[in-house]
Amino acid sequence: MTTRLTLTAAVALIAGAAPALAQETACPIKVGVLHSLSGTMAISETTLKDTVLMLVEQQNEAGGLLGCDIEAVVVDPASDWPLFAEKARELLTVHEVDVIFGNWTSVSRKSVLPVIEELNGLLFYPVQYEGEESSKNVFYTGAAPNQQAIPAVDYYLEELGIEKFALLGTDYVYPRTTNNILEQYLKDNGIAEEDIFVNYTPFGHSDWSTIVADVQELAADGSLVGVVSTINGDANVGFYKELAASGIDAADIPVVAFSVGEEELSGFDTANLEGHLAAWNYFMSADTPENAEFIATWHEFIGDESRVTNDPMEAHYIGFNMWANAVEAAGTTDVDAVRDAMYGQEFPNLTGGTAVMNANHHLSKPVLIGEIRADGQFDIISQTEEVPGDAWTDYLPDSAVLVSDWQELGCGMYNTETETCVQIESNY
Repeated sequence: MTTRLTLTAAVALIAGAAPALAQETACPIKVGVLHSLSGTMAISETTLKDTVLMLVEQQNEAGGLLGCDIEAVVVDPASDWPLFAEKARELLTVHEVDVIFGNWTSVSRKSVLPVIEELNGLLFYPVQYEGEESSKNVFYTGAAPNQQAIPAVDYYLEELGIEKFALLGTDYVYPRTTNNILEQYLKDNGIAEEDIFVNYTPFGHSDWSTIVADVQELAADGSLVGVVSTINGDANVGFYKELAASGIDAADIPVVAFSVGEEELSGFDTANLEGHLAAWNYFMSADTPENAEFIATWHEFIGDESRVTNDPMEAHYIGFNMWANAVEAAGTTDVDAVRDAMYGQEFPNLTGGTAVMNANHHLSKPVLIGEIRADGQFDIISQTEEVPGDAWTDYLPDSAVLVSDWQELGCGMYNTETETCVQIESNY
């Protein structure tokens, strides 16, 4: 390993600036990749590992960063939540990475948070999540509930006239917290509590007959019923099959999913899914020059024209490029300096418009509703302007009084009533 004085630091020294302003950058710059390559989440996370490797290769071909090459350090937390924390510590203390791109499930992120904060690391998290969190050491490039779940429900209410709701989820923190928010939001919008059916099932659940019958019962009086799905993984296969076996199609009872994208559809028989919906910030079918270039680059890198792209891939694409630009702006990979340079960073979305990093460590991004096609792609039927992500929802009383502002307030949980900063650890 060599150590090179950055151009910014050299200029500062020549100008007679204080020595503390000089930053040294160790070459190569190291990027940690914390995604499961084995276990139940490998089907989704391996693609994100490959995405980061592609982005590193692109950056090196463009000249690297601060005169240094970038080296990706890949570890396998193996879909084991405690192992995520161990591997994060390994990346920061053994490999001494400058940044980490990783995690999928919220439970894995929650496992990593104390380590990242203790060691002042920097994590870019690319997957939609339940919100209700803001760490100074994490940039959340996936959707918060107000950038996916709330707009999906709005589409049901305003465009489809849905009168009753079935909130179906896998039994862990993301579905439960998201549905808590949605229940309150629906009640605030005049939906009676008895017209909201909530159900949770374990990972890998396969027997959906009783639950689908319960959903059908909601519609027995002729009401328009919509399903909001936070079902994860291969449980979706059995769920959609049971809908079809029960004679339900999207015209009868539509399903809008938050965890079914192109990658998941590539392994499904889409005959049972056509016409159902999904809400994301990106779809592969987006017709923009930027997306066409991204897809072509992905196919060339992966060596397979049939491989799809998806929303978390775009989140890593935006996050990685913002991080690289922040490093260049800061003239160093120092976490505190890079964090300061991240605020206000802008980068083009692949779907059009521009993503912006806000002081609460969440992006402003457009919200898209897509209708599943027979070929496993999506017809984009609704797209908003950029929506700023909320760290704390307005629809839970304890959260409605909280504000995250790391730039001016230096706080992720500022209570606007008491005008005090709550310690972020209390949210673990």
